[in-house]
Amino acid sequence: MYGNIGYGEIFLGALIVLAIMIIPAIFYLLTLQKALNRCSVENRTMTPGTVWLLLIPLFNIVWQFIVVIKISESLHNEFVKRNIQAEPQPGKSLGLAFCILGVCSIIPLIGFVASLAALICWIMYWVKISGYSNKLVQPVMA
Repeated sequence: MYGNIGYGEIFLGALIVLAIMIIPAIFYLLTLQKALNRCSVENRTMTPGTVWLLLIPLFNIVWQFIVVIKISESLHNEFVKRNIQAEPQPGKSLGLAFCILGVCSIIPLIGFVASLAALICWIMYWVKISGYSNKLVQPVMA
């Protein structure tokens, strides 16, 4: 026991922190899954459900790079098939920046700055993928 704080309060605090962290992650993964679901099966380079593997600690360090690359390839394939104008590798550079900064966040001294930059890139990547996903819902103008 630490002062007047018991183990129950510490456990409750840890659960609250975990919930605060996991809720945005779940909505992020839903966005990635939705973007892949909106791509036709033949254009997908990964199945939509496999984005949930990002919830596995340590494994997600490598898997996030694969997810970013595969989502970029899937979106590119779908945009080409539908003749939708978009960058050649949709979201790839921003997604890789987020992944690299996330890995760099464990480096002493620069870790805090890298973590903040990774958070900003993560949000920007999330918004970008959501935008691409929304392009796949809009009717194609002939």
